[in-house]
Amino acid sequence: MKVYFIGAGPGDPELLTLKAKRILEESDIVIYAGSLINRDILKFRRKDAALHDSSTMELGEILKIYKEAKKAGRTVARIHSGDLSIYSALQEQLDWCEKEGIDSEIIPGISSFQAAAATLKRELTLPGVSQTLILTRISGRTEVPARENLEDLARTKATMVIFLSIHEIESLVDQLTKGYGEDTPVAVVEKASWPEERKIVGTLGSIAEKVKEAGIKRQALIIVGDVLGKTYQKSKLYDANFEHGFRKKKGAG
Repeated sequence: MKVYFIGAGPGDPELLTLKAKRILEESDIVIYAGSLINRDILKFRRKDAALHDSSTMELGEILKIYKEAKKAGRTVARIHSGDLSIYSALQEQLDWCEKEGIDSEIIPGISSFQAAAATLKRELTLPGVSQTLILTRISGRTEVPARENLEDLARTKATMVIFLSIHEIESLVDQLTKGYGEDTPVAVVEKASWPEERKIVGTLGSIAEKVKEAGIKRQALIIVGDVLGKTYQKSKLYDANFEHGFRKKKGAG
């Protein structure tokens, strides 16, 4: 018996990993976050697998399924959206499984911030612009530590990706502008990789009004930083005069 924690990716079923697909095809029980994942992913499950939508369940109900599966020797595929390493409420499940002697494994997925960067056709780290990526969110029912407030993070001028915060876009922009400046490029991507994906680009001075006009209120990422602009240094990696362990400078003996 084993519980597989699967990162289902941002939405597009074709962005599911090959390993995740194989586990879904083999598992006896599938628990999925019905409010977030694309249900087309469930087409990969074994046809006789028991299905449970965790969006209507409390943690205790989910853990009960794990415990019963252990007794019956059944394998569980627990599907979360995106990648499990951020904003997944995973750690408490892992710790419980360890305490109960239930074997578990994490199968990583593609994060929505990666899908958003892909649809924007932008690299989030660029030479001479930003080599640091901050993944964060605003405080809500889950508070953000005071030392991680947006105004202070913005002063680094690093690329920032903000999750779970689109509903507070005006307040968020006010905080970010104090660090970045109102001319800093911003992109908002709603439901990255889904058929109904939408993207809006602007600056900190204009993005709040654009988001309001579009009526975007949930399932959207906010990406901020000069990497969304057009000015950057070319990478040295493929420069003819840049030497590394696999390639010498042109003309070098």
